[in-house]
Amino acid sequence: MRFRHPDGSTVHLAYCTNVHPAETLDGVRAQLRDHCEPVRRRLGRDRLGIGLWLARDAARALTNDPAELRALRAELDSRGLEVVTLNGFPYEGFGADEVKYRVYRPDWTEPDRLAHTTDLARLLAALLPDDVTEGTISTLPLAWRTPYATDPGAARTARTALTTLAQRLDALAELTGKSVRVGLEPEPGCTVETTADAIAPLTDVGHDRIGICVDTCHLATSFEEPDTALDALAAAGIPVVKSQLSAALHAEHPHLPKVRAALAAFAEPRFLHQTRTRTAAGLRGTDDLDEAVVGGALPDSTPWRAHFHVPLHAPPAPPLTSTLPVLRTALARLVGGAVPLTRHLEVETYTWQALPAELRPRTRTQLADGIAAELTLARDLLVDLGLKELP
Repeated sequence: MRFRHPDGSTVHLAYCTNVHPAETLDGVRAQLRDHCEPVRRRLGRDRLGIGLWLARDAARALTNDPAELRALRAELDSRGLEVVTLNGFPYEGFGADEVKYRVYRPDWTEPDRLAHTTDLARLLAALLPDDVTEGTISTLPLAWRTPYATDPGAARTARTALTTLAQRLDALAELTGKSVRVGLEPEPGCTVETTADAIAPLTDVGHDRIGICVDTCHLATSFEEPDTALDALAAAGIPVVKSQLSAALHAEHPHLPKVRAALAAFAEPRFLHQTRTRTAAGLRGTDDLDEAVVGGALPDSTPWRAHFHVPLHAPPAPPLTSTLPVLRTALARLVGGAVPLTRHLEVETYTWQALPAELRPRTRTQLADGIAAELTLARDLLVDLGLKELP
């Protein structure tokens, strides 16, 4: 979906396909047929943006066979789909029964991460619509905090890898005329947990093709104030490459038994749901929701937030809610000003099948309805901010 910003530029809205597990190229094609095109039809649009997730095997198949890449581009066109952004965070296995900590490997100290991201950039340059010259990729925020924190050479290795990536992106732009930028996506528990944590390493890299991806669920989980965070990034000259529109789980009164019981229903074995609370002594947290719910791992006199991407249009029932207000505030700053801070927005609710059983979509039709409803909400927010939806 495309929107005209009051400054005349185009803002792109997509939804991320990591909600549809697929490791192979055949699986990606099935996503387009079974999910993406049906969502487009529900929205009554001739064209729909998707934030494509290409796992390692799918990306290698496309990289190794130019004919397959051309065929994918043609299929996107025929189904009324367009790609201006990729989710390069998960490497493989995102549809496994248990993902948890595995999603953070390989990290930016490992050669496979640089190689995979380079492949993604080259693929994206070929998949961009003819009238679009800029693509974006989100990637993991360097590494999970351990063992990175105890390796004295980790920061230097990661910086070298990102600098090499920037040089390759420069060469790609010169060769293709397409500019691809990559954004570190701060996430609780990682080396770069907050937007503030991103400033130093990105300043060290010092290249405008390497910036930040602001995920509004992660922002909220870490209790970051959007205005403060975005002001600090602007002051440091760190570009917001893209933003993922997502909402976290919020518990206002975690000391109450009914609130704990409601939270426990969201603790599940597949994904990591880092949980945080803000205290007078600073931010406190656990690596997963079940650690917070059971026992005294977290103080419970202040609100808790959990890294669980809840559907934008359907916050959980009381006594829980979502951090949609944080998304609204962030979006107003990102695209509501005289000039947009980013032009690539991506709805990223990948946890539909991890929701409590009674809230999960049971059919493809129900999932498509839910994704379409999220995109409708995001569209309405953009229109309210003065952007004009384009055909």
